[in-house]
Amino acid sequence: MSVGISSTGPASPAVPIAASVDQGQLHRSINWTGAFWVASGVPALVLFSVGGIAGNTGKLAFLIWTLSMLMGFIQSFSYAEIAGLFPNKSGGASIYGAAAWVRYAKLIAPLSVWCNWFAWSPVLSLGCSIAASYILNALAPAPSATSPAVVQWLAAHGAALQGTEAEKLAAAVAAVSPTLRSWTLFSTTLGPVSLSLNAAFVIGAVLMLAVFAVQHRGILGTASVQKWIGLLVIVPMFIVGVVPLLLHGVNWSNFTPLVPLAAPAAPEPGAWNVTGWTLVLGGMFIAAWSTYGFETAICYTSEFKDPSRDTFKAIFYSGLLCLALFTLVPFTFQSMLGVEGMLEPSVVDGSGVAAALAHMVGGGPVVESVLVMLMILALILCIMTAMAGSSRTLYQGSVDGWLPRYLGKANAHGAPTAAMWTDLGVNLVVLAIACADATSFFFILAVSNCGYIIFNFLNLHSAWIHRIDSAGVPRPYRAPTFVLVLGGVFAFVNVVFMGAGAKVWNPVALWAGLITAALIIPVFLFRHYVQDGGKFPHETFEDLHVGPEGARSVKRAGILPYLTLVAGVAVLLISNWIFTL
Repeated sequence: MSVGISSTGPASPAVPIAASVDQGQLHRSINWTGAFWVASGVPALVLFSVGGIAGNTGKLAFLIWTLSMLMGFIQSFSYAEIAGLFPNKSGGASIYGAAAWVRYAKLIAPLSVWCNWFAWSPVLSLGCSIAASYILNALAPAPSATSPAVVQWLAAHGAALQGTEAEKLAAAVAAVSPTLRSWTLFSTTLGPVSLSLNAAFVIGAVLMLAVFAVQHRGILGTASVQKWIGLLVIVPMFIVGVVPLLLHGVNWSNFTPLVPLAAPAAPEPGAWNVTGWTLVLGGMFIAAWSTYGFETAICYTSEFKDPSRDTFKAIFYSGLLCLALFTLVPFTFQSMLGVEGMLEPSVVDGSGVAAALAHMVGGGPVVESVLVMLMILALILCIMTAMAGSSRTLYQGSVDGWLPRYLGKANAHGAPTAAMWTDLGVNLVVLAIACADATSFFFILAVSNCGYIIFNFLNLHSAWIHRIDSAGVPRPYRAPTFVLVLGGVFAFVNVVFMGAGAKVWNPVALWAGLITAALIIPVFLFRHYVQDGGKFPHETFEDLHVGPEGARSVKRAGILPYLTLVAGVAVLLISNWIFTL
């Protein structure tokens, strides 16, 4: 596989790059290393769902992470090619792919942009909710099950309680916990999820505002901050991944037999039947949300000093970093903790991962405290990566005519502040849901990943559509043809993951995800027909050497894109029907 800059394209970008910087535009101020550090928060996404995936796939968990990461790495070469076509755009692969689909169906192009945004944006709220739980544990730690206060409470009130011993113990812990842990300003239920303005929400909101303040300075300032936070997080992640294996070796009994679980959240091994395959596909579904995420490294093409060289290097080296950490960390977790240890509720919801890491490296309370701080930094790194990428998707989506005009504004530092404020407002609502309980947390994760799979499906296919329709446009990087073909195959495999696996995390997650995706229809219709009078801005087809009308008329792929869409829907429905729990 070619990994260098192809000789088929020029050393300079395909079209002239604007050298001037105007108020309201993004600034060309970073090279590929800046994008690498902004994307360095992606490996920490493994901490969001390492326990959840183990809880549904058992001893297959390490294999799920490895296969998912390999798929994401191969897919990234298709994204690297299409990103090279658009040196003057930001926002990532969904923006570049939308220019291919708009020639065939107006509504499909904004669907790609929208799905990419609502897939990435919840990282802000989910990351803040976990970080808030760590801070809350430090401020008001819950008593252990064997603490004197819990024992005394059970002795006085246990006989009057109904339920199992575990339920009585949970009631005792809750009763003697600090008031701050149970405080809430407001709580309610919204359909399949709960919503709570509790202490974790308040802490999470403060963290989100702090990240906003850093990113307000623009991409150069963001990259500088994330470089140091990234080093503080990535190096310890490598240490945690390697040191336990060197100290204790590999506990191979935690990896065999390689069969699915009999049921979710239970350590008993099952069989390779329909239920087992459904759980495995559910694991592949949720892992994709993390392992494919380094494609955010190409969100900053219009902010690169030399996009013809920086674009490929950014996504390639970010991919290598993720390939190492997404395979190493889950393997070490499983070797040290086993399925039973990874099924602990605190590991599943993320709040006990630091304690698990301390156990793995043989540290005491001091080491655990240090790891808690590193976990908080890792989560902040994820949040910064997500806000930087998702806000630029909104910004470029506005500039290109997919989303409302107000989102296409930047401040004097080149930060897309209108999009950032929108991200912030939406995520404050999502944060209130994520902080309510673990069920609500994984519901949000599953719904957002439905959007991510839809985005990946459309953009992997956009690579070969661009290759056919825009064959004459120079490409700084040209992926091998077999990689584009493999990416198209993976697109359908991802749809199977969604159709079969979304229900593993919540019975209505798939349908909630599809409904959320459909919300772009009225938004786009308002922008295109009300604000723009049915015409696209010239930026929509910028860099393809054709005007808006000319670009839409070039459809050399014939009916293949339409057949692809029909096949995608069919695969989704069939996989959802076949695979059940």
